[in-house]
Amino acid sequence: MKVSACIGGAGPAGLPLGHLLRAEGIDCIVVERQSPGYVLGRIRAGVLEQVTV
Repeated sequence: MKVSACIGGAGPAGLPLGHLLRAEGIDCIVVERQSPGYVLGRIRAGVLEQVTV
């Protein structure tokens, strides 16, 4: 698979970045070491602090 960008981590910065890149037509992949069930089961905050991103 050939992509323009590889994002490490499906956290609060990685997933939105992947979404933004794809919305702009940039091929990318997000790699995460945890299982999809783990990522989807995590508690999500409604607010992101500046230091997080």
